Amino acid sequence: MRRLRLPLSVVSAAMLLTFAGPPPAGATPPPAKPSAPQAYPADSLRALAARVGLRIGTAVNADQLGTNEKYTQITAQQFSSVTAENAMKWAEVEAVRGTYTFQKADQLVAFAKKNKQLVRGHTLVWHNQLPTWLSADGTTTTLSDDEVKAALKKHIFETMRHFKGDIWQWDVVNEAFDDNGQPRQSIWYKAWGGTGYIADAFRWAHQADPKALLFYNDYNLEFTGVKSDAVYAMVRSLQAQRVPIHGVGFQGHLSTQYGYPDLSNNLERFAALGLKVALTEVDVRTQTKPDAVNEPVNALAPYAQESYWSRTLQACLAVRACISFTPWGFGDAYSWVPGWFTEPQEGAALIYDEQLNPKGQFDVLRQDLALASGAPRR
Repeated sequence: MRRLRLPLSVVSAAMLLTFAGPPPAGATPPPAKPSAPQAYPADSLRALAARVGLRIGTAVNADQLGTNEKYTQITAQQFSSVTAENAMKWAEVEAVRGTYTFQKADQLVAFAKKNKQLVRGHTLVWHNQLPTWLSADGTTTTLSDDEVKAALKKHIFETMRHFKGDIWQWDVVNEAFDDNGQPRQSIWYKAWGGTGYIADAFRWAHQADPKALLFYNDYNLEFTGVKSDAVYAMVRSLQAQRVPIHGVGFQGHLSTQYGYPDLSNNLERFAALGLKVALTEVDVRTQTKPDAVNEPVNALAPYAQESYWSRTLQACLAVRACISFTPWGFGDAYSWVPGWFTEPQEGAALIYDEQLNPKGQFDVLRQDLALASGAPRR
């Protein structure tokens, strides 16, 4: 398997100590303070990524966090950022209109603070996982256009103000374009009569928490084509309107049955707009056995998966504006892939197996990070 060998660099710094004056004669110097034990291993993903200023994260299953000891330990030790897998989505926080429930999301934020992690908020505006009082399918609603607009504005302000100061990056708008590069005909598009809701959402989000980094997030942006071109044009339009958009999230849901995308070029062209970029939901699925959903059909498939993981991380490392790399979960037992890709069955998409043991995919990430001291520091 071909690997990019990044040049090694040695960084030195002089430490300057300032004294008020010499100690009195015969004075006993104060004892040295013992250094605090490091909370995570020196060869963990987060420790290795920190050398180049990269945050390496994971989406977190709120039901496993704190109840599954091994899952909780891995989350704390291996990752320097966490994303709310479902706990911050609209259906979770306001299932009953006007009643907000942030308990699971608050627990994640508290866990992140305890473990010195940053938090990615996911997601404010999406056509999926909406509460039924708003829309059962994301495209129809019993509310008037004005009511839809008011509901979205209230949701953004209520949610972001609740977490103000605690969220590093927010996925403000998620998946606003379809695979043909056309705007989705969601309740948002219909209420605004176009894509104007995107600009409003970013403006409201910035008003609610001026310090949070605000991202547009989508899948298949890794490939050059009608979809990534449409999102690129949309971002340029937002910038021309002085809309406060700070970054673009490349979800990175890849599959070995498709060729590897021209990810590097797309990261670079969005970064050239002065934006931050991030890999936000990475997984690499492959065809698996129907009776063993996370066992690849082809014994060589794991090697292809390792290559895709490695190339994706290396693409991020090569672009200074790529500030975070986040697999969408880490254990195959908790992956969304087998439940979604059923014909043919696909799975085995993450870096730990069903028993939460590290796979070869984990090893290649760790190796690439260990060799990345020459990558541009972000």
